[in-house]
Amino acid sequence: MGSVQSPLLLLPVTKEDIPTCVDIWFKAFSKDKDMMQLFPDTPGMREWTAGYITLDLETKPYQYYVKVVDPEITDERGQAQILAYAKWDTASIEVRGRRFPPWAEETPGDEATGVFDFLNGNRSRVMGDLKHYYLDMLCTHPDFQKRGAGSMLVKWGCDLADKDGVSAYVDASKTGAPLYERFGFVDRSLPDQGNIAAMGRFKKDP
Repeated sequence: MGSVQSPLLLLPVTKEDIPTCVDIWFKAFSKDKDMMQLFPDTPGMREWTAGYITLDLETKPYQYYVKVVDPEITDERGQAQILAYAKWDTASIEVRGRRFPPWAEETPGDEATGVFDFLNGNRSRVMGDLKHYYLDMLCTHPDFQKRGAGSMLVKWGCDLADKDGVSAYVDASKTGAPLYERFGFVDRSLPDQGNIAAMGRFKKDP
């Protein structure tokens, strides 16, 4: 008989979780050459990443950081191991303003600005004037994939959107798109967008 895995819990991210979330982010994207070119795994880049998450938690109440933990596994702090975390943003692009603080020295600023301007353009093109919530970030620790943590985080935001009667949007990779399709997201990418899947989940009229 196989071992029975413990039930996972979904909880808010706290400021004490930030170092772990930063570590998960860099582990999750370590094999993505494009992402690592923009955000190389250096001490300065990790400090910058921790700084913007802290800024979000302290000053942006319309952003929700949520985590999935396994209560039967402890991390280096003796806390329940974080398997994955996500950032759901309930504000429009106009209300949110700049997505990140000024770029770190290690980031090629013009290139990074171009990438995120492109993603904002996709979001505006797909969603138009529809009120919607945005899955800004979802990271799963590579050691804890295939346990359903990512699905729990997607479902959390979709349930919130449904409760509030709004749509949802995510910039996904083409390989990650099937996860979001299971929750009703539709790929509205243009033919020349490469690995980016611009995905909308549209509120159905009652």
